[in-house]
Amino acid sequence: MNAMRKVSVVDDKVAAAWAPMTTIERSAPTDRTRPKTADASTVARSLTVTVVGNENLERILRMLARLVSVGYLVYFVVLLPPIMVKSARLDAWWTPLAVATVFGFGLLPGMLSFRSDTRPMRLCAAAAAVAFLLAIVTWPLAWKGPDLAASDAFWLAAFPGLASLAAIVAWPIWLTATHLVSGCVGVMAITAVARGGSSISMLPTEIAFTIMFCTLFVGGAAMAIRTGKLLDFTTESTHRAAASAAAQRARTVERKRIDALIHDNVLSALLAAARGQPEFLVGPLARSALAGLDPLSTQNEPNRLFAVEEAIAHLRAAAADADEQATFDIFSDDIAGLDKLAADGIRTIGSAIAEALRNSRLHAGDSAMRAVTVHLTEHVLKIDVIDDGIGFDPTSIAPHRLGIAVSIVGRMRGLPGGSASVQSRHGVGTLIHLEWALQ
Repeated sequence: MNAMRKVSVVDDKVAAAWAPMTTIERSAPTDRTRPKTADASTVARSLTVTVVGNENLERILRMLARLVSVGYLVYFVVLLPPIMVKSARLDAWWTPLAVATVFGFGLLPGMLSFRSDTRPMRLCAAAAAVAFLLAIVTWPLAWKGPDLAASDAFWLAAFPGLASLAAIVAWPIWLTATHLVSGCVGVMAITAVARGGSSISMLPTEIAFTIMFCTLFVGGAAMAIRTGKLLDFTTESTHRAAASAAAQRARTVERKRIDALIHDNVLSALLAAARGQPEFLVGPLARSALAGLDPLSTQNEPNRLFAVEEAIAHLRAAAADADEQATFDIFSDDIAGLDKLAADGIRTIGSAIAEALRNSRLHAGDSAMRAVTVHLTEHVLKIDVIDDGIGFDPTSIAPHRLGIAVSIVGRMRGLPGGSASVQSRHGVGTLIHLEWALQ
């Protein structure tokens, strides 16, 4: 083990910005202590990232649902006078029922769009679309006249496209197109009947115009939904590619650790034996080599555990592989009852630490200092990866930059009990906080 020496975690600027850090002891950055290893497939499994597959699509559907509900509200206010006037030409039961169902269901999708589950929102959007068609179908049963003027129209004819926008929130494109055509034909047909047939010759033209006019808005919504689906697919593919690249880096780290084990233990024992060294020298070397190789025979066991010392060694090695100059400091408090840690969790955290250090080396600036601080208690493992570099605005990260989103935050969220947060300011530096609840 390399000698222990006093160092400062980071310079005064970062210490003042993030937390009151004190001078502590750490292992020299060149310490290459190697933990017992697992195979690359196990490490790859630990890098699984949970990605929300329909995040962008659902965001667009929520926006459309709110637009639809606002549209229904505006049309209700604008059409209320003609609704009341024309109610005298219909049976008393139809107007209250039609207004309550058509506008009532139309207002619900926007209200429900603020819930985390989009299924109620889409269900109510479908109900609004169906209610509009039912109002058209039941209209002949309630109409009693007198006829409308040739220049007048029944109030349902004012918003067939809005009802189809509600349909596209809930249904596929082909079914929405069917609803659009049916609704436009229906409202123009009942308008022609309400006029006493005086405009029947213009009915095909009016139907065609209404369909084309409504298609502009419904088609725009369809393209927005298609864009959301493509964005979700692209995002998921990119995240998977980033996770695959991270897994490949982890395999490289594992190979280096195994190489070090072979060099430091196995070859040393074989070389000593080949040179005819005394048994009292060769024996301990051989036993040490076997002890290092033993974990490889159990590397595929599920739910494998690391001893505390082994877990810390793994984290230290992961940090050193990413940045040999980064300091690595450990604080422990009340860990008497903590014997073992889940190996998959430790590997996940080690990969997140390595990614944080690699990001810092790339973006923090040549003069930046980096420090990894580990706080371990019986119930929680906390790691801070700090640099005093140029910093950045976390809200301005481009969507295609996945180092933080996938390899750090996403990886930690995929770990049960894990979480991650990123704090950074221009000219101050960056703090990446990793946390894992152990019990």
